[in-house]
Amino acid sequence: MRSTDDEAISARGDYPPSWYAATRIDGPSVQPLDGEVEADVCVVGGGYAGLSAALHLTRAGRKVVLLEADRLGWGASGRNGGQIHVGMRREQEWLESHLGPDDARELWRIALDARAHLDWLVEDQRAACDLTPGYLHVDHRAGYVRHTRAHVDHLRDRYGYDAIRFVDKEEARHLVASSGYHGGLLDMRGGHLHALNFALGIARAAASAGAALHELSPATALDRQGDRWTVHTPRGKVVADRVVLACNGYLRGLQPKVEQRVMPINNYVAVTAPLGVERAQAIVRNGYAVSDSRFVVYYFRITPDGRLLFGGGENYSYRFPADIAGFVRKHILAIFPQLGDVPIEHAWGGTLAITPNRLPFVREVEPGLIAVGGFSGLGVVMAPYVGKLVADALAGDDADYARLARLPVPRFPGGRLMRWPTLVAAMSFLALRDRLY
Repeated sequence: MRSTDDEAISARGDYPPSWYAATRIDGPSVQPLDGEVEADVCVVGGGYAGLSAALHLTRAGRKVVLLEADRLGWGASGRNGGQIHVGMRREQEWLESHLGPDDARELWRIALDARAHLDWLVEDQRAACDLTPGYLHVDHRAGYVRHTRAHVDHLRDRYGYDAIRFVDKEEARHLVASSGYHGGLLDMRGGHLHALNFALGIARAAASAGAALHELSPATALDRQGDRWTVHTPRGKVVADRVVLACNGYLRGLQPKVEQRVMPINNYVAVTAPLGVERAQAIVRNGYAVSDSRFVVYYFRITPDGRLLFGGGENYSYRFPADIAGFVRKHILAIFPQLGDVPIEHAWGGTLAITPNRLPFVREVEPGLIAVGGFSGLGVVMAPYVGKLVADALAGDDADYARLARLPVPRFPGGRLMRWPTLVAAMSFLALRDRLY
């Protein structure tokens, strides 16, 4: 899916206007693909997963060509809330009941490895991105608090995860200046970062390692002849032994088998004018990232320059709202009515991808064609690590890649053509439940 707004921005070769774009670092100097080249691996998609795969494959001695339809980090990787979550999109209790305790424990280990990999990217590969520790999940219904406390106890007692603790109502309202929250949890291995700079930092590391990165080079078709693949672009093509398809919500009909299980949805973010040090600290203390228990999640944090970055509100169409700032502002004021006098200076929309059960989609969909996506809101941590696991698998170490590839990820009801109206009906109902109960 691509909104008409994105089409106009893409045609100009620009980044979508956002606080991230306004404060981005320089990425590597890259050009569109021109002519025919050969590679061991062609990576399609210049977001977290694709860039990380390119980095690790190149470090392993493979010749890598990466194609990005727009600018590096242009999609969800450069527009998301920048929140760092530890774990899978489903809680460990759900994974235990649906996959069994042994597989659930292995997925928890993979999640911790993914979090350590993020630190490696920032510290060893110098992906400078204002990494800040502390993730606070807060319950917007008093009835949810008991479950949250039990979940914290489960992670601490069964998994030995002592970076997390329960937060009661008094502390929740001290940490977040809103009367709408009744308790929650604090995970000090969670946190937040500058989403676009993180992507550009990985891109710089990949380019320095020797990967050939090409912007403004959309893959228009894939075809296989014998045991090699050809990836076509408007001005050239890549002939490669393997293809890694890392387009997430921007497949655009390139691989229907993936689109049966990976669905794009829109999300919206707004950033206020600077609040001043004291006011910003009073809104969200200690620099924590915050998200809440709504089905259509509100998530927010204070930026390094003292603004409130707030994501919220749902929209199920191919067009972004005409006034994104106004669209998100009503959600901001529902949580922070005291910010009614503060203007919004940046607002944007973006497209992420989900799967029906919110487990990541990692598969060799055809011989030599590996697809990854559907990170369902946890892409900051999981997408770069999945890129690494794909590189590991192509180098012969496929144990954890195989674990993810075995995860049950069903098709959306109705297939590719009917998945959109089915999803709209389901998510609209759940969003309505947020407002009524």
